[in-house]
Amino acid sequence: MTALCTIKHLCQATRNENRYAKKFFGTLLTQTAQKWLFSPFWIVVPDPRKSAVFGLTQTFCTDKKPHTQAKGKAAFGSVGRRIPYRILHVINQDGESLGNMHRAEALRLMDEHGLKLVLLRENVEPPVYRLMTGQQIHEEQLKRAEKKKASPKPGVVQKELSFSSAIAKNDLETKIKQIALWIEKKYHVKVTVRQAKGSSTDMFTLFDQILETVSEKATYLSKPKVAREGVSTCVLRHMSDKELKEHQKMEMKKNNIVKKDENKDLKSNELHQ
Repeated sequence: MTALCTIKHLCQATRNENRYAKKFFGTLLTQTAQKWLFSPFWIVVPDPRKSAVFGLTQTFCTDKKPHTQAKGKAAFGSVGRRIPYRILHVINQDGESLGNMHRAEALRLMDEHGLKLVLLRENVEPPVYRLMTGQQIHEEQLKRAEKKKASPKPGVVQKELSFSSAIAKNDLETKIKQIALWIEKKYHVKVTVRQAKGSSTDMFTLFDQILETVSEKATYLSKPKVAREGVSTCVLRHMSDKELKEHQKMEMKKNNIVKKDENKDLKSNELHQ
């Protein structure tokens, strides 16, 4: 009888040990595989709720790869004396080609005339550089910034509308109504005005007249400029919420000033009577 009891206890202890072993090793095997670098040393991980568990020390993870930043497009400007190319195609400050030359010769011309070298086209053989003055670089940077500002952003609809400076009053009103509808939909509106022969109308004044009509919600995205001889353009956009609030404040101030002036005139008239 004693032997049977002893065998029963041994079998129960063996079953419990197998169950705990399966649970422990099963957890280890079912964990997500990761690229870990392990230390060769074993340590005891203390846990007051469980018995001591032996495991490998985890030093660091090698699964994450370093993020490489994409090289952005270089801003337009002087490259100084750092030229990685041996042979260059050089253009002078007047826009005339000087042909291909060694970078040392290009640097000599730069120093001799007190100019700056600007990279124009890099993806050609040989790369194209231009000798420019500081004023020329500044003007080109302004042009590029204005062009970038005027170009529609992804997801923004840009409508275009063109007419002659000799446009009739009724036709102009129709055009302005169309502009107002597009502005209401938060579209960008590019307006192009062609100078008519014999017309004395100032195209820039015409742009301001259009903006004044839709000034409650619109403003210039790109201010009026001469695109080419006899043609001027501008781009209108819907005001932001902040700009609308500022505009409303300015209008209220103007109205208050006008009312004060009217009240002063009325009082002065009463005194004279």
